[in-house]
Amino acid sequence: MGIGHLRAVVALLGFALAAPLAGHELGIVQVEANFRKDGTYVIDLRVDPQHQSIQKVADAAVVAFDGRPAPAERTISPSHLRLTGRTPSGVSRFSFADDAITGFFVVKVGSATQWLAGGETSAPFVLDRAVVPLPRWQIIKLYLGLGFTHILPRGLDHVLFVLGIFLLATQLRAVLWQVSAFTVAHTITLALTVYGVVSLPPRIVEPLIALSIVYVAVENIFTSKLHTWRPAIVFCFGLLHGMGFAGVLSEIGLPRSEFVPALLSFNAGVECGQLAVIFTAFLLLGMPFRRKEWYRSRVVVAGSLMIAAVGLYWSVQRVFFVA
Repeated sequence: MGIGHLRAVVALLGFALAAPLAGHELGIVQVEANFRKDGTYVIDLRVDPQHQSIQKVADAAVVAFDGRPAPAERTISPSHLRLTGRTPSGVSRFSFADDAITGFFVVKVGSATQWLAGGETSAPFVLDRAVVPLPRWQIIKLYLGLGFTHILPRGLDHVLFVLGIFLLATQLRAVLWQVSAFTVAHTITLALTVYGVVSLPPRIVEPLIALSIVYVAVENIFTSKLHTWRPAIVFCFGLLHGMGFAGVLSEIGLPRSEFVPALLSFNAGVECGQLAVIFTAFLLLGMPFRRKEWYRSRVVVAGSLMIAAVGLYWSVQRVFFVA
């Protein structure tokens, strides 16, 4: 491996150091606002105290109606913050901000959901729309987008796994066969986990997902052809990744009245994200360079080394730090 390859490994590993421990969590803070018929509101924030100071989150929380901050009473426990107050009369929009939150976090108002980066202010929620059920087509659109963005840009571990699948196969058809096996598998466990049929804690699922990335990358390094058992192995790893996807849905929640459309839409969004990764890699690397003599050494092996290094780091990290 040349100096350039070594630098690339170090750069990608450095990027992984800044990534979340568990690639499937929405973040270390989740915000849910409820507006009651008596004119009061309750905003609950679930906070991971290992990575976020709940006192700082409480101090920096800003509740606003029609763009104007409103007073809120704060009740703090070790991993939970509750903001309560009275909704001003005549207002139509609600927004939430907290400069102390780090990483991505989710804000939910009724059936409306927004994903934000730390420090961002939510787009205004229209109160008379946020508290009533969305029509089916809007739910499908919402969960399709949530599934896609869980891969791009937030699912780095899934992206690396899919790239590991891509690197060994020189033909797009072979890649799509593996991705299809992966999709069928994660669809099965996603549904079974959401329905409560199977369940594994994140402290088991997350390290195993990281190890699946390592395995695929290492196999790419030590073999130059796609073996017949590869789709079966990818299928088994897809079962693990499906449990990771289910962790996201458990945080977002699924509307009871449109449970199946929301579940299928989320899974379809995930699949679209995976295909976007595959086709982008094929257009940028596979199509122009796959027939070059140096393609395996400079692209397949070098890329797989980078992916394996990141996956190995995540494996150790998640064993010790994922609850």
